[in-house]
Amino acid sequence: QVQLVESGGGLVQAGGSLRLSCAASGGTFKSYIMAWFRQAPGKEREFVARISRSGGSLYYADSVRGRFTISRDNSKNTVYLQMNSLKPEDTAVYYCGLDSQLRIAIRASAYDYWGQGTQVTVSA
Repeated sequence: QVQLVESGGGLVQAGGSLRLSCAASGGTFKSYIMAWFRQAPGKEREFVARISRSGGSLYYADSVRGRFTISRDNSKNTVYLQMNSLKPEDTAVYYCGLDSQLRIAIRASAYDYWGQGTQVTVSA
């Protein structure tokens, strides 16, 4: 059974930075596509960024492109999200998702496993 654990969230002022981590266990991490999503109160879970198994292919939502960077370290079974130039509208619970079927999708339903989420709050 795969488990995902996110960390690194917190409270930051607008313009600041945070780095989120998601540690995976129980599977063959290098075999999976990984992604970050976020969910603000009253809204649906929203795609943020996706990374291929090797880390060579990246894809971002328009709202974060140029500010956020997704990366992974397969030797540590961990995926990261570096968030720079944060804005109040980035406030949400951030989740990492695992796609074991290589669907290469941006819809949440394509991801088989999720972490518990980590809260990111950006103050104006």
